[in-house]
Amino acid sequence: MAWEADDRLKEECGVLGVYTPGQDAAPVAFFGLFALQHRGQESAGIAVSDGSMVRMHKGMGLVNQVFAEQTTIQGLPGEMAVGHTRYSTTGASVLRNAQPVYCQSLVGDIAVAHNGNLINAKELREEMQAEGETFDSTSDSETLARIIVRNLPEGVEKAVGEVMRRCKGAYSVTVLTPKLLFGFRDPWGVRPLSAGRRGDGYMIASESCAFEHVGGKADREVMPGECVVVDKDGMRFFQAAAEPHHSMCLFEFIYFARPDSKMYGTTLYTARERMGAKLALEHPVEADIVVPVPDSGIPAALGYSKQTGIPYREGMIKSRYIHRTFIQPDQSMREMGVRMKLTPLEDHIRGQRVILVDDSIVRGTTTKQIVKLMFEAGATEVHVRITAPPIKFPCFYGIDMASKGELAAAVMSIEELSSYLGASSLGYLSIQGAVDAVGKTKDHFCLACFNGDYPIPVSMDQKKHAFDEPPDVGHLAGVASGQLRLIED
Repeated sequence: MAWEADDRLKEECGVLGVYTPGQDAAPVAFFGLFALQHRGQESAGIAVSDGSMVRMHKGMGLVNQVFAEQTTIQGLPGEMAVGHTRYSTTGASVLRNAQPVYCQSLVGDIAVAHNGNLINAKELREEMQAEGETFDSTSDSETLARIIVRNLPEGVEKAVGEVMRRCKGAYSVTVLTPKLLFGFRDPWGVRPLSAGRRGDGYMIASESCAFEHVGGKADREVMPGECVVVDKDGMRFFQAAAEPHHSMCLFEFIYFARPDSKMYGTTLYTARERMGAKLALEHPVEADIVVPVPDSGIPAALGYSKQTGIPYREGMIKSRYIHRTFIQPDQSMREMGVRMKLTPLEDHIRGQRVILVDDSIVRGTTTKQIVKLMFEAGATEVHVRITAPPIKFPCFYGIDMASKGELAAAVMSIEELSSYLGASSLGYLSIQGAVDAVGKTKDHFCLACFNGDYPIPVSMDQKKHAFDEPPDVGHLAGVASGQLRLIED
């Protein structure tokens, strides 16, 4: 398994669809995927249609690695395309699970790109295998794709309706056939999806930043349970779910989505600034400077600084060239992980009382190392402030998250966690504060990882596995006596 230098939450996938009449779609999809690279770095792929045939290229690695040769893009002719960047949540990180998923159907070959996680994938797969279906991968995305294949001869409405009826969980999807492109979102709208235009053509993408990156414009978000269809006659929408709801993942606003994207009509950078301001109101402290953990903590730190009048200072520099590595680290390399990414600016930190602003704490190991860096650079106090409420429950909807026993806030009180981090104090933004910063009410969001209220019912077997899974080396865990222990790497 790949090692990374921090313990941050990992997003699952980015999806894209483009129709570029009069020109090849693959180059547009290629650059559009660059804008969605933050949503997945394990694999990437593009499938295109020339009106009669669907061709595809995919591979392991970043977008520019998978499509390193110009001839690769030139070998994908056609005016329609779907694209995908992947971080695995169901199915191993291997080539056969890379997307788009390619399937044959009675209407021709199709390609499916999926963002999210099906919580009933195992049951669906067993049902379909009993009916004679065969599978080429271990991903839940292929299960969804084969439901589309079965029903597409009866029309897009039938195919998407069957997915909505049978698939439980989170899914934002783009699909390519020889003649058309369509995308849809699960009835709860957990994962984002937007639709819009590019010149005389159309686009569908996980985030609005992908449109602007290639000269397009996102017109609106695809609603929960809604499908958007694109062909030579234009773009149309239809509602495929009988009872749609609004339960978008709040973490899209806190951390996952790019800060220049818009969701719920709000630019995420602005929402994150407001989170910082509300954090200052909820957890004020006397200090000399406000320092962000780059890059995701920057907007909130600016908001905190503006609200309090405490000067904003960069306190560390982030390396732009540290990526995932498949070299298994030893103990000394693990301890160096944060130092490889972040270098403190001692002249800014020395002798200062620091407010350290970040987006989230998962296991706490990364935050602990950053606090240590601040003190080693000469800080006299380090007050940690976090814009995500305490993460206490695992996610079943597509975030690669630890079991409950590994989540720091689930097994420690605020005071105990602050002591473990070595911080002078610790303050989290409240759920209400985070929701208010976005400008919506609680019933517009999935808050399950914060409060345990899962909008899409999750089976007790899944809950038990996620809640009771024994911690791996280096993760936090509770013991039967109620005492807390840390198993170090």
